[in-house]
Amino acid sequence: MPTRRTLMFRTGGGLLLGSVLATLGWRASAAEKYEIMHTDAEWKQRLNPTQYAILRQEATERPFSSPLDHEKHAGTYSCAGCDLALYSSKTKFDSGTGWPSFWQPLPNAVATRIDSTLGMSRTEVHCRRCGGHLGHVFEDGPKPTGLRYCMNGAALKFMPEI
Repeated sequence: MPTRRTLMFRTGGGLLLGSVLATLGWRASAAEKYEIMHTDAEWKQRLNPTQYAILRQEATERPFSSPLDHEKHAGTYSCAGCDLALYSSKTKFDSGTGWPSFWQPLPNAVATRIDSTLGMSRTEVHCRRCGGHLGHVFEDGPKPTGLRYCMNGAALKFMPEI
């Protein structure tokens, strides 16, 4: 796999820090297959610049910059790339980190892999349907799972219950 570089992205939403493949601009290898796949040009058309940087280039939004961090209504959080339902508001909690956090995803919604960028080993969370980068999961969350799915708000869409 090609080496990664840490780059700064300037967007209308502020400064983003992210890992980007030095040669490809997207970390998915040719062997990775998803139900929903688009070319890089198609993703750029479908997503706004911040969503593209996060979902397709593994960038991270500034903490406390997403309105979804403070969303309190009942509803469902879906992937901004493919609309797959990912998290229920029933599992959302205020982690104090500045990113929307959940203690559990919906069944068959996300997949994980080891992310060893930035000189540490973390567990990356991505949408199982389109492969979009969502954030990371940590083992410092509340009961009952003890997990904290720390998600980028720009990678999510919120649909309130009616």
